[in-house]
Amino acid sequence: MTLPKAQTKPLRFVKGGALHTLHDVPADRTLLEMLREDLHQTGTKEGCGEGDCGACTVVLGQLQAGKLQTRAVNSCIKLAHSVDGMALWTVEDLAAPDGRLHPAQEALVQCHGSQCGFCTPGFVMSMAALYEQAGKTPITRESAQQALSGNLCRCTGYRPILDAACQMQASPPMPLDSPALRQQLKALARSAGADAAPTQSAQPAYLAPTALADLLALRRAHPDAQLVAGCTDVGLWVTKQHRQFAGVLDTTRVAELRQVDRYPHHIALGAAVRLHDAFAALVKDRPQLQSFADRFAGLPVRNAGTLGGNVANGSPIGDSMPLLIALGSNIVLASTRGYREMPLEALYTGYRQTCMALDEVLAYIKVPRPQRGELARVYKISKRTEDDISAVCLALQLHIQAGKVMRASIGAGGVAATPARARATEAALHCQPWNEITVRAAMDTLRAEFAPISDMRASGGYRRQVLGNLLWRFWLESQGQTATDIHQMDLELQA
Repeated sequence: MTLPKAQTKPLRFVKGGALHTLHDVPADRTLLEMLREDLHQTGTKEGCGEGDCGACTVVLGQLQAGKLQTRAVNSCIKLAHSVDGMALWTVEDLAAPDGRLHPAQEALVQCHGSQCGFCTPGFVMSMAALYEQAGKTPITRESAQQALSGNLCRCTGYRPILDAACQMQASPPMPLDSPALRQQLKALARSAGADAAPTQSAQPAYLAPTALADLLALRRAHPDAQLVAGCTDVGLWVTKQHRQFAGVLDTTRVAELRQVDRYPHHIALGAAVRLHDAFAALVKDRPQLQSFADRFAGLPVRNAGTLGGNVANGSPIGDSMPLLIALGSNIVLASTRGYREMPLEALYTGYRQTCMALDEVLAYIKVPRPQRGELARVYKISKRTEDDISAVCLALQLHIQAGKVMRASIGAGGVAATPARARATEAALHCQPWNEITVRAAMDTLRAEFAPISDMRASGGYRRQVLGNLLWRFWLESQGQTATDIHQMDLELQA
């Protein structure tokens, strides 16, 4: 069934040094569809259609504090209207007018990293974003692996591609940034500000308010519009389930929701903060979370998706929620009627169901700062190290004093219909000595607390076994890490 399409505002962006204005682009049209079918820019490929393979990677640019910020994203699951007012690069835009290749392209040629042509453009775009962001900082093997974590190689193997990423800075500079581009983006921003904002009575098409008050008013007026907050999951509804949306309400331009505010006892993460930035804020307080943050999807997904979108989606295999639950996070829901705050785990009422009213949006996630005596870890078990969905995710936070567990908080994913808190296991640990006897009893409790299903990722029995094993791993690691963690936390608190 084809839904009636509401009128959309013109879509304007800068590409290839020129201003593009497209009319009547449907609200649910993906960026990849727009590139290939409307602009006939076919260098960008359609592979998996779900942000896993990277063949569709493009680079976006926005002005922040007068400086151009670039990032690689998956165009297959990004809505076209979300790039309004931005700069956009595809593989067609990188070479100089005289034919000189971009350093990323030249390095791939020299290192024999070029493939059949299907996946290479995506690698080139991820490398171009890395080249732009690195500046004069040397690109290392590790930073190259992170930048290419969302790109799948089907032919040559990763070694020559990683070699190229590390060597591309040896080529003559060819930055994406320029004074002319910044002027174009400033002009676009001025013209967007001069446009009349959509009114509450307007037929919804693609609405992208920039203030929280406007978002809440539009949400009240259009409760049936599809909320998007990065679209890394909703995009799959379009590409895989062929859903259509007569109206879309985009939260990612709301200034108040794009902020990270640090307070003495907690940090407040706006729901529209990109996953990459949200994890950076969490890692700043708890450096031990870095390896987990790097395993959350691929970099292009983290560059587009938002923490609020991951939380509000309510998937039982969403990786951020077990961690946030274990850290004791609260969420703030907002509407024109006011605000209400609750523990994150209280948001979920069933499989992908929440207690949010139709006129509410998720506004903030409040994460407590670390305290003395805290021991926190999070573990992800999946078939692939990077860019994969968890079979089990377990996050634990214990406060230990004089060898006794004074407080325990445990979040689990992949083992129930919702992200869940392991309350029975927490009770089994509370006020008990932190020793092997306590841990082995708690392992049995944890395995019995959930009844996970069997699916393509893992059997229910495997998941139960892994739950207990991860608690045992946590215990083993704590024997060498407890004192180190507490000492490091003392230093950070003193600073």
